[in-house]
Amino acid sequence: MKISEVREMSAADLRDRIAVEKANLDTMRINHAISPLEDTSKFKKTRKDIARMITVLAEKEKQN
Repeated sequence: MKISEVREMSAADLRDRIAVEKANLDTMRINHAISPLEDTSKFKKTRKDIARMITVLAEKEKQN
């Protein structure tokens, strides 16, 4: 997810999306423990997306 897409989202949408992505990351970790994933770079991409969303959410909350 690009930063421009994240900045367009509202604070409520960001909170929801962060929760979904964290659940997705947990699911990927569990699936990887059972049988190795083909593309393990998805872990890094998901973590970075979550970090971007948390940063933008903090910026939005600080402005209000």
